[in-house]
Amino acid sequence: MNFIPRSYDFFGSVVLAKFPKESSLKDRKNFAEGIMKNNPGVKTVLEKTGKFKGRLRKQETKFILGEKTKEVLYRENGCVFRFNIDSTYFSPRLSNERKDVSNKVKKNDEVFVMFGGVAPYAIVMAKNSKAKKVFSVEINKEASKYAIQNVELNKLKNRVETVQGDVKKIAVKFAEQNQKFDVIVMPRPQLKESFLKEAFLLSKKGTKIFYYDFCKTEDKQKVVDMIHIEAEKYGKDVKILKTKEAGEIAPKKVRLRVDFKVL
Repeated sequence: MNFIPRSYDFFGSVVLAKFPKESSLKDRKNFAEGIMKNNPGVKTVLEKTGKFKGRLRKQETKFILGEKTKEVLYRENGCVFRFNIDSTYFSPRLSNERKDVSNKVKKNDEVFVMFGGVAPYAIVMAKNSKAKKVFSVEINKEASKYAIQNVELNKLKNRVETVQGDVKKIAVKFAEQNQKFDVIVMPRPQLKESFLKEAFLLSKKGTKIFYYDFCKTEDKQKVVDMIHIEAEKYGKDVKILKTKEAGEIAPKKVRLRVDFKVL
């Protein structure tokens, strides 16, 4: 049964699969033929050959069967997204997360999204809430180009603004303009830096922050403690509202979401 992939995800008409190293090309093509036969909407099957790397969050995939394309048109939460699987980051497994966060956005909230990618968080929030304005910041130039396209595809040009650049520099610019936000969303890649300094720079009394981190299941409290330490460092007092496992990324390792409020 080596042909069965360890995991696979549907990106609209594209399936991305991760196969065991011992499986042969024939095994992989057999799986691809089966998935395409059972899912008529699937036109392309790709193999994941590398992990997402760095702040640009690019990955490596290999063509297995079907139409030779790595560009995707994907739908979720009443929204549509176009992106390239290799050169931009997008996780369909975070679909429920994006909807859950959007449900916590209130009428006329101004929202700041760090590591915005092709703008899934920003667009889902704007489409499914009554937020006044959502800013999506992304350092990857190609992801930012797709973000602009996606804002137009979803007819949200008046409510979503994409910003290309380093979130550290962008945060300073916004702070210099005395811009503060009601909601800050931080779907961070696996980086050593917390970027909480930038979040606190743009926060005010009552700001809600949705902070994502990666940790072992037994280390969740350490993430919460770190947030308190960082808050004190930058002269803020915070109240933890909720901690939530937002998916398992490896055995006994999770993506953790911590919701907290600036007091």
